[in-house]
Amino acid sequence: MKKMVLVLAALLMATSAFGAGFVRFGVGVGPGWGYGRYYGYPYYGYSVASPPPAPLAPAYYAAPGIGYSWINGYWYPGVGARWAWRPGYWARPPYPRAAWVAPRYYGGRFYGGHWRR
Repeated sequence: MKKMVLVLAALLMATSAFGAGFVRFGVGVGPGWGYGRYYGYPYYGYSVASPPPAPLAPAYYAAPGIGYSWINGYWYPGVGARWAWRPGYWARPPYPRAAWVAPRYYGGRFYGGHWRR
């Protein structure tokens, strides 16, 4: 019994010791999904193969609480020339008087949605 407790304690210490030192990095080429968004520039779109399909009918439901804004459903680029539908949802604005700018497709480029002041 004492041996099992020592083994479990050693296993617990080993996993927690290695879990804290995890480092992750990535390398990419070209503008991928969300290009510019992480650098504070959500206004730069990126090229897509084809325009999105027509929007689907909206399905509204009650707000979860006070202060939420409705975000309409939208198409976003998937893999290759495919588009995926993101249904509408309620979201809390990140700061007071923030307005949602919907994602859009213009001139062969897709521009992701973002909050603006």
